[in-house]
Amino acid sequence: MKRERFKPPEPDDPLCCCGDIDQQREYCCCDCEELDDACERLLRGEPDKPDIFSRFISRMADRLGLPCCAIGPLRLEISVLPPMVLIPGLLRVAAINCVLGVVVLTVLPGLVLWYYYVTHRRKRRTLFFLSLALFSLAYMYYLFLTEIVPRGDVSNLQLVTATTGMMLTLIFLVRTKQGPGFVKSQSLAHGVNSISTTNQRTTNITGASAPCNGISQSNGEKEGKKKLCPVCRLVRPPRAGHCRICGACVLRMDHHCVWINSCVGQANHRQFILTLLLFLLTSFYGISLVLKSICPRQSLFTAILYCPGVYNQYSTALCFTCVWYSVIITGGLLHLFILQIINVSYNVTEREAQIALRNKTARRRFCGLVVETGVYSRGFLQNWIQFLTMNTDENGSPFTFTDMV
Repeated sequence: MKRERFKPPEPDDPLCCCGDIDQQREYCCCDCEELDDACERLLRGEPDKPDIFSRFISRMADRLGLPCCAIGPLRLEISVLPPMVLIPGLLRVAAINCVLGVVVLTVLPGLVLWYYYVTHRRKRRTLFFLSLALFSLAYMYYLFLTEIVPRGDVSNLQLVTATTGMMLTLIFLVRTKQGPGFVKSQSLAHGVNSISTTNQRTTNITGASAPCNGISQSNGEKEGKKKLCPVCRLVRPPRAGHCRICGACVLRMDHHCVWINSCVGQANHRQFILTLLLFLLTSFYGISLVLKSICPRQSLFTAILYCPGVYNQYSTALCFTCVWYSVIITGGLLHLFILQIINVSYNVTEREAQIALRNKTARRRFCGLVVETGVYSRGFLQNWIQFLTMNTDENGSPFTFTDMV
């Protein structure tokens, strides 16, 4: 008997072996073992399963006989500590010579990607990536003040510009962390009535309409159609999605970003893109200042690849290593920024693109950079106007210090 081809779960599929009529799929699968573990922890009244660093600290505390209350607060936020140790240590080792620099700067991104795969696959929240991003930014700025500014090659205006860029990046990061805009609570009876009424209207409309641009619009959420989230038991507006990591339904959900430890949705999508833009501009500007200081005789593009005598002094080698570390991070975020700009231009979210590609109802263009679903797009100009003027009233909670984590 021929086996059914395994299909990975969608971002908001909560059940095992369930059918999704809206998306015209017969089977979907999720992590059954993870679901069983979550049910057992719920019945026993235990908290969520900690990540690998929290388990390590908990085991060490048990071995040393330390009371749980002494390290209780650390169990939830122990994942912020490894970047504070790994980043300075590995970068200083990489600055010893060129060979170690190549090895460290190759292994470090691989380890980060591996840990991202582990945590993302198991749908676990962790502060490791947010701590890595914030501490990397702080450490680069510290080295800039202690190693580059004393050389006298940076003017006061350039120092103020770099500092302002970093502060604006942090300010808009805080704005992004205030929340993606969650679906508000509604009564179940009202939700069921809304769904049945909307389904009747949608059936009448779609029965007489044809797919636009030759692309099927049955990707689960046609315009004007609402769905009931089986996990939150809430009525989800069009384009909303359930995030397993956050455990809530997000308005116009784009994706869950591990670097900010939050979802990107209707209320913070603009701030997220602006944070990326400010970081990229500040990073490019800081890299140019450092290269002009340690390699004054080379052009910027030449100095990144070849800077003679850079390893003669350890401080200069450390700055050059940090430049390459910044280039790697900036390149990854530049790719993310380009994808975000393309998605906004075509009025499609990352979640909608993944679902459409999985259901084979989308078109790939320009080597896969563009995913066109043909559902919500109204042209380049109208798409950007809608994005820049979309309502963000769902995010009205005041900011607190805990929003950073």
